[in-house]
Amino acid sequence: METLTFLQPEQARQIHAQFGSPLFVYDENILRANASAAMAFPNAFGLTARYAMKANPHASILRIFHESGMHIDASSAYEVERAIRAGIPADHISLSSQELAADLAGLDEKGVKFNATSLNQLRAFGQQVPGGRVGLRFNPGLGSGGTTKTNVGGLASSFGIWHEYREQSKAVAAEYKLTIERIHSHIGSGSDPAIWQKVSQMNLDLVREFPDVTSLNLGGGYKVGRMPNETSTDLQTVGQAVKTSFAAFAKETGRELHLEIEPGTFMVAHAGAILCRIQDLVDTGSEGYQFLKIDTGMTDLLRTCLYGAQHPMVVVNAGERTGQTVAYIVSGHCCESGDMLTPSPGDPERLQPRELAEARIGDLLIIGGTGAYCSSMCAKNYNSFPETAEVLVESSGAYRLIRKAQTLDQILANEV
Repeated sequence: METLTFLQPEQARQIHAQFGSPLFVYDENILRANASAAMAFPNAFGLTARYAMKANPHASILRIFHESGMHIDASSAYEVERAIRAGIPADHISLSSQELAADLAGLDEKGVKFNATSLNQLRAFGQQVPGGRVGLRFNPGLGSGGTTKTNVGGLASSFGIWHEYREQSKAVAAEYKLTIERIHSHIGSGSDPAIWQKVSQMNLDLVREFPDVTSLNLGGGYKVGRMPNETSTDLQTVGQAVKTSFAAFAKETGRELHLEIEPGTFMVAHAGAILCRIQDLVDTGSEGYQFLKIDTGMTDLLRTCLYGAQHPMVVVNAGERTGQTVAYIVSGHCCESGDMLTPSPGDPERLQPRELAEARIGDLLIIGGTGAYCSSMCAKNYNSFPETAEVLVESSGAYRLIRKAQTLDQILANEV
């Protein structure tokens, strides 16, 4: 039987009785423990751990990480503003974006650190902030991710300045009298630890060519195993190798680099779960499947139909009733054949039944590992389903509503 990191059956019943379903539920103690682990990443000459807020940008979560000493990695100017409104100091925010912010000068004046991810972005920054200080995000020529869709390095990725364009970068910087003070890279989400370490060394080679660089940002993407057969990256293990590399670089060059990392999934994946209700049971005959239908789906969890991602699931109010298990296909509530939560691993086109406790209509289902890239990355309002409410299990054990469920009037508010 599958197990969960948190949200035990009795908790689930209590939270459902108080707030209904579907719900995102987060655990404050796990969030704080993950922040402590990130802040303890091995380093030779200082560390800034930035939370990649695109994983889950809720203000309550941002504040918890800020209180824990973390800074913020933003992926759009909208995320920058969202973080500032949550109480994050602007000079604790770094922006690396596919879409160029319109007011780079305004962001720079506030203290936001900008990393140019293309030569055109670097030129735009120079035009708006001549003589400014800036970072360069490079595509090091190698990437790694849990799937090809989460690999953001190498020939097939548009993320970052291609590593062979170092001289062009220097020329643009010289034209606008810019100081390149940071080098940044990120190769993918769920990356292979060995490749991540190799790219770390490749980035040190880039730093050699930019004498004013004082900080190297190695991104995040640490693999987080959500299922029992999936492995997770050990931050201490990969970090020790990086620490050793930084120390060797300093001995060779005399330059003591400050390290930055940007974990996202690592910070929140296992701190979140979806609590939903089983609303129907159907089958397609003796040669087909048994389907367990729930009151959530791709409107909250898109990763399964996008990547073939796997999430642990536990039926509540069932196992103690019969002790039997059934091989179910878990089906979402959208009128969409792709809204399935039990795909074959890594293959969203194929189904793979999941052995779960025998269920009845009205039972609850907990879907684990959904704190990252679920609430923040979903098919919002598809079939006009409202945005789901969110609850925080506080360190005291109290349950606090941190996002109300959206209403139909709110869905329609901007239609003109």
